[in-house]
Formats: sequence, C-alpha cells, structure tokens
Amino acid sequence: MHTIDFVILAIYAVAIFGLAQWVSRDKGGKQKDSNDYFLAGKALPWWAIGASLIAANISAEQIIGMSGSGYALGLAIASYEWMAALTLLIVGKFFLPIFLKNNISTMPQFLEQRYGPSVRNVMAVFWLILYVFVNLTSILWLGSIAIHTVAGIDQMTALVIIGVFALAYQLWGGLKAVALTDIVQVALLITGGLIIVFLSLSKIGHGDLVAGFHQLTTQFPEKFDMILSRENPHYKDLPGLSVLFGGLWVMNVSYWGFNQYIIQRALGAKDIAEAQKGIALAAYLKLLMPVIVVLPGIAALVLVPGLAKPDQAYPEMMKLLPPGILGLVFAALVAAIVASLAAKINSIATIFTLDIYAKVKTGSSEQHLVSVGRITAVVAVIIGIVMAKPLLGKAEQAFQFIQDFTGFFTPGIVVIFMLGLFWKRATTASALVAAIGGAALSGAFFVADKLGVFVIPFMNRVGLVFLLTLAAAVLVALVAPQKKAVNVVSLEGVSYKTTKGFNLAGLGVILILIALYAVWW
Repeated sequence: MHTIDFVILAIYAVAIFGLAQWVSRDKGGKQKDSNDYFLAGKALPWWAIGASLIAANISAEQIIGMSGSGYALGLAIASYEWMAALTLLIVGKFFLPIFLKNNISTMPQFLEQRYGPSVRNVMAVFWLILYVFVNLTSILWLGSIAIHTVAGIDQMTALVIIGVFALAYQLWGGLKAVALTDIVQVALLITGGLIIVFLSLSKIGHGDLVAGFHQLTTQFPEKFDMILSRENPHYKDLPGLSVLFGGLWVMNVSYWGFNQYIIQRALGAKDIAEAQKGIALAAYLKLLMPVIVVLPGIAALVLVPGLAKPDQAYPEMMKLLPPGILGLVFAALVAAIVASLAAKINSIATIFTLDIYAKVKTGSSEQHLVSVGRITAVVAVIIGIVMAKPLLGKAEQAFQFIQDFTGFFTPGIVVIFMLGLFWKRATTASALVAAIGGAALSGAFFVADKLGVFVIPFMNRVGLVFLLTLAAAVLVALVAPQKKAVNVVSLEGVSYKTTKGFNLAGLGVILILIALYAVWW
C-alpha cells in the first residue's frame, strides 16, 4: 500500500467512528436504557434494516472465505447467497409477524415464552459459545489475513487493531450506532467490490469486461456449474440438488430466521411493514453479493494461479489494484469486517445481558444492564482475539469450516423454532430433545463419516439430521403431552398478509433466481 491508500483508510476510520457516535448520541439528556442500546429504541427505518442485515452478514468470512471457495470450487458456492434471498422473504412473511406481535427482543426470550426457562438457558449458552468461538474468531482471523496480505502489517497486530476498533465503534451507541451507519458501510462494500470485479475482468479481457468474463467461462467451464455432479471433487461440499431442495434450506432458515445477530435488526423496526421493506431490500442485495464475493475468486485462477491456500485469493487480487483504488477497496473490506464484528459483539452482549444476567440479577436498573452489556462486549472481543489463531490458523477454507461446525446445531434449532411457531402441541421436552438430540446425531454422523463407516456430504447430513430430529420431537410431544402450560406466545391477531410492494419484490426475486439457475445449471 502507498501513502494515499493509508490516507483513504484513515479518513474512512475517523469518519465512520464519528458518524457512529453522532447517530447514537443521547438526546435531551436522556440516558440509554436496554431498549435503546440493544434494539435501537425499536425505531429503525427500512433502509437501515436492509443495509444492516447485509453488513452483519457480509464480512471477512464471506468476502475472503467465499472468494476462496470460488477459487476452489467455483460459482456453485453462490447458492448460499442466492437461496438466502428467497429465505429472507419467507422470514419476512411468516416469522417476523409472530416475533413483532409478541414484542420479542431476543431469540432466547421467544424460547422462554414458548417452552420455558430450561430451553432458553440451553440455547442462550449455545449461541454465546457459537458467536464467540466460531463467528467472532473467524471474522477476526480472516480479516487479519487480508490486512496482513495487503498492508503488510503483522497479522496478530492487525487482528488486535480490528477487534479493538469494532469494539470501540459500537461500545457506546449499541445497535443504533451499528445499524444507522451500515448504509455507509454497505455502499462502500458494494462500490469496492464492483471496482475489483471490473478491474480484474478488464485485466483478463485486455480492457474488455465482457471478453474477460467470457474467457473465464471458457477457460474454466467447470467453475460455472451451479449444481455439482457426483464426479465433481467438491461434491461433498455442495452435493448436487441439496442446495435447492435439501440441507441448505435448514442452514439458511436457521441463519436468517432464528439467528440473534441477524434477526435483531428486524426486531428493531418500528412496525412489521417497515421490517418487511428492509427484508426485501436485503434480499435483492443478496442476489448481487456473488458478483462481489465469488467472482473475484474465480478471476484469481487466471491472474494469481497456484495459490497455496484458496483463502489467499481475494487479498492477492487486491494487490493488483493501483494506488488510491487499493485504498478504497481496502477500506471497503475493513468496513465489512468492522460492521459484521460490531453486529456480533452487540448480539453477544444482548443475549448475555437480557437472557442470562437479567434473569439472575432481577431488578437491575436499565443503566446497570447497559453497563453489563458493554463489559460483556469487551470480554467477548478479548476472548475472540486470544482464540482466533488456535481455532482457525490451520483451516484450508474457513467458510466451509464455519458451515460444517454450525451444521452440528442448526437442524435442532430449526426444529425447535418451526414447531414452536406453528405447532401448538410442541412441548418443553420435545424442544430439549431437538436441541440435544440434533447435536448428538450430527456428532455421530460426523464421526462415522471420518471413520468411513457412513460417508455423507455435510449438507445432506444437515438435512437428514433435521428430519430425524423433527420426527423425534414430534413423537415426544405426542407421547408425553405438556402437563403444565408454559406457552405464552400468542398467535391471536397475527396477520401474514403482506403489501403489494413486498409481493412484487418477492416475485422479482423468484424470477431472477429461476433465470440464474436456468443459465448456470
């Protein structure tokens, strides 16, 4: 990097930090309460919700990780993004109306209202472990790889810098500081991503963007197969039609529908219509993401072939950019890392404070809860910094590592929530069976696969465990009905009717998806 690149990065850092503090400032002398800090006062506009959903989602694990997967296995990895667009519409139409009608602030809170405190406690602890030891560490590690590769800063120093900056960025303002600045972060992310795609394809095509893309499709046609055949060496990562009709649905529904640091943005909406508009915006942005995060990885096969690790693809592509442009694209990458880190830090603080601490220390003041949330954020970042290298230092494709690990738990999560939302006879016992049994089954299949006893792609494993866990939970609920009523989730007055604008937006997403898979089948 040159001086101009560091200047651009410094301007970004100062501007976004200052903006975050300004938009989340206390007005009229009013101190933040827990509703302000953790849910932005339930006043987020649709554009902030849509942008913040993407900013929370797209980070180093997507940009670095999915570009690495694009380098290794091709466009097929884009199914995670494209099918997520359809999943978002389902979440907006069928899940959010129930959550918002019941004034839900956290996912463990919903579980407590539906099943009782035991299920809440189990899942709150699970989410905290997942967010700190998988999500937080992966973003820190992959982000530090990018900064080390492009800027030449020592990787551990870079890891500490981005962790501390993301912490400071949201520490005072909470969700409002994150969500109301994410429109800037996403605009920078998209601009920077499109620049690197434009320049890389132009370089391949000797100044002709279309010719560059055509060369990629003809030189590496196997990298543009959306549905992998059994003969493909990467079939185990993306097993054929399972990306359309199998386990990927379980992964996506869990992530977009029941994941605190994602759904928290929509829960901060002033009403259901505003939340659904934000969801629709996010769905269209998801359709665009593979262009930004997957295509550079495929282009790297031509421009920087023979990489030791696929996850080096995006940072190496950035090295090809001229001074000034490199600074802008690098700032976009840092923006994605910081925005996603801040989102996860805030959600960790939210779950620990509202679902664990507040239940133990009943009667705590609102200001005390906010202070506990801030302390929790600091502790989480320290743990993430310390554990990043031990957990991810030897991973070949970090994105696949993350999916494989979370796949242990997502089948049980989806069973618990789907039955809790739409089947009145679901019980506390059935939810605990789904939570514990789903993880145990996943672990058993994983060990069997490693031993060669029962070899199965992880995405198919997720689908199979979901079906078995669902059957077990239903059976338990039927055989041992709930003796004492604990369900206080109300479906009375919940409407699944959506606006004409949302319906048209949904139709547009479906038509685009049909066209994409028809072309790249």
